[in-house]
Amino acid sequence: MNTLTVALAQIDIALGDPAANLTTVRGLAAQAAAQHADLLVLPELWSTGYDLGRAEELADDLDDGLFAEISALARSQHIAIAGSTLARRSGQPTKIHLFGLMHEDRYLAAGQATPVFESPWGLSALAICYDLRFPELFRSYAARGAGVILLPSEWPHPRLEHWRTLVRARAIEDQCFFIACNRVGADRNNRFCGHSMVVDPWGATLVEGDEEPGLLLATLDLSTVAEVRERMSVLRDRRPELY
Repeated sequence: MNTLTVALAQIDIALGDPAANLTTVRGLAAQAAAQHADLLVLPELWSTGYDLGRAEELADDLDDGLFAEISALARSQHIAIAGSTLARRSGQPTKIHLFGLMHEDRYLAAGQATPVFESPWGLSALAICYDLRFPELFRSYAARGAGVILLPSEWPHPRLEHWRTLVRARAIEDQCFFIACNRVGADRNNRFCGHSMVVDPWGATLVEGDEEPGLLLATLDLSTVAEVRERMSVLRDRRPELY
């Protein structure tokens, strides 16, 4: 692929109601496919929201339940779908960095893997929300060749400017396309700030939402990653033996 058309599903989330949220996603997947998107990105915990007290109850096995439903939806609409939801593995659902302000450490286990994966649009990587504050993670992805990074999120007020600044910073410093999908609306404790974004390797914002639900689209020229990394050789010029 020379280009990637991505759709960001900036949605409110029905707390603890996977069936209602899946219905919303079905409609958005159809809209995205009709607009020739290759990839639909959903927010963090798009199927449940922060109903973490019921995390084990709401989690599904990777080959069953919600995961089977979303896989079937992707096949039927001929579109890739990415996001974050509760997966049942051995023990608790996991996330790399656990956000204490939202009590994730009470209900989730710390993740132990940071894979880079091959996709139709090239080497890519995935992180979630709070991970955005850890630049070492994204540098490791870039060092392993990832040119597209996806970030599903539930990022709340009052930290909107942190979100906007850090998304652009990660794209600039790692010379990648950064695709960040944030939710809108509110739950029992938080109001979420939206502003889903796609930022290119030069730091240019290709699309940015407001705080209303919507489907945002952007088309990425994938050759930009190699061009930027060749022209400004940040990754080659690192001195990791010194720091």
